[in-house]
Amino acid sequence: MEIILFGQLAEIAGSSRIEIDQQADTNGLVECINTKYPAMENIRYQIALNKKVVNSNSPINADSTIALLPPFSGG
Repeated sequence: MEIILFGQLAEIAGSSRIEIDQQADTNGLVECINTKYPAMENIRYQIALNKKVVNSNSPINADSTIALLPPFSGG
């Protein structure tokens, strides 16, 4: 499954898109990402699933669009 990354998350991964094994839900996704990219474990980010930010464990379908959003600052 492809994950779209933004900001410092893309910098850590070295790319704005990464591939990971299919995961059943967002908790599994986070575990897989933390294993593959340990530097991301200490960064707070939000998960957007099909263009909607999710705040609790959510199921992931094979055709889901997933993006990781780092904290944004603005004024």
